[in-house]
Amino acid sequence: MIENIAKKTCTPCRGGIPPLTRDEAAGYLSQTPGWGLLDDGHLIRRKFKLDDFQQALAFVDEVGRLAEEEGHHPDICFGWGYAEVSLQTHKIKGLHENDFILAAKINHLPRAS
Repeated sequence: MIENIAKKTCTPCRGGIPPLTRDEAAGYLSQTPGWGLLDDGHLIRRKFKLDDFQQALAFVDEVGRLAEEEGHHPDICFGWGYAEVSLQTHKIKGLHENDFILAAKINHLPRAS
């Protein structure tokens, strides 16, 4: 069982390893509530509802700071009252444990609740 994923730190992925299988990725979803497995198991995404544009922008800024700290960078789309975060490891064209580590940490941001 995968435990305490939010307490882990992303490790650099230099490629040359296979991405997680769909079943392996699905196993991590229990620790990343609200995230969905998409693109045949190669991507995870979550849409966050926020109060207005200013809150969405502040949330995106928090996600950006966290991503820089972890050295793992999501794709983010946002607008009035929402932010959508997508994660995958581009070097392996799929999912890695790092994607779930960052997703779990994003879930712990104050505005993510």
